[in-house]
Amino acid sequence: MKKNILVVDDSALIRRVICDIINSDSNFQAKDVCRDGLEAYEKLKTTTYDGVVLDVNMPNMDGLQLLERLQKENIKANVIMVSTLTTKDAEVTILALERGAIDFVTKPNNIAEAKGEDFKKRLLDVLTAVLNSRAYVKSAARPATTAATTVRPSKPANFTRLKASGKNKLVALACSTGGPKALQSVIPYLPKDLDAPMVLVQHMPAGFTKSMADRLNEVSAIAVKEAEDGDKLEKGHIYVAPGGRHMEVVKCPDGSHKIALNDMPAIGGLRPCANITYDSLSKSGFDEIVCVVLTGMGADGTNGILSLGHHKPIHVISQNAETCVVYGMPKAIEESGVVDEVVPLEKVAETITKNVGVK
Repeated sequence: MKKNILVVDDSALIRRVICDIINSDSNFQAKDVCRDGLEAYEKLKTTTYDGVVLDVNMPNMDGLQLLERLQKENIKANVIMVSTLTTKDAEVTILALERGAIDFVTKPNNIAEAKGEDFKKRLLDVLTAVLNSRAYVKSAARPATTAATTVRPSKPANFTRLKASGKNKLVALACSTGGPKALQSVIPYLPKDLDAPMVLVQHMPAGFTKSMADRLNEVSAIAVKEAEDGDKLEKGHIYVAPGGRHMEVVKCPDGSHKIALNDMPAIGGLRPCANITYDSLSKSGFDEIVCVVLTGMGADGTNGILSLGHHKPIHVISQNAETCVVYGMPKAIEESGVVDEVVPLEKVAETITKNVGVK
């Protein structure tokens, strides 16, 4: 059965293009369209859709105002935002994810780009990943106990067994689809005196990572910033890989560590790529790396963590399937057999803190 999608945009041309893209996939159909958030609100009060593709800027009621109304009245909807690459829209999009949107895709700059294969692929990939994964989570029968932490104290026999030799630790976190929303349930719950720096790779376009880092910094006790080339890593600080650049951690002659950004080509369409960050940690001076993998499409991070584990003691924390928007990246690392703890999203911050301590 096809999944019904509601398309909300004030441009008739963009509505038509998005509907054509949705209808080109046999799994979806653009069931209804609305010109603004007010029309969409009236529809959503009486009609249930599998997904909603929602524009940010609209007259009468914009995307953010609609999400706030839905949240206030407890109207459930699987919303994917469509946002332009402006600083203002990036900031609004991050707020939209706090208000209940699941993820977003960037809006084309013109109609030619809107009709191009790149936008079509990005939109259908997000719809497929989010709606299929959420349907799977909702429909699969699982006992209530699956929300608890699962501890796996031993690595596979073919994995290098290394023990941490000191307390100089680093946290390296990777996430993708559903990540910006998931991070709102993790970063604000970390203590400001966390006894380790953290590097964070979230697959997002340039501009959005700064808005996300700034917003997380506003609502968190721990310091959060978009990483800049040459930043010295400090405990109690989180460094977010900037969209459009790979992030590595480099050991300095004095034993400290700094951020090194590079413009190497995208890997598997990803820049930043978590595997690049994890690979760079093999030559670091940290005694142990706490690797955290949250919701996301694909398997980015798995190969980097596997390689890192042959050079450094690692402790791997994975988000469980039940709380993932897309159970892709956590599934890949879990199936590799190197995960130490599988935890629900609401326990990720607690689990990180338990493993690295506070200053």
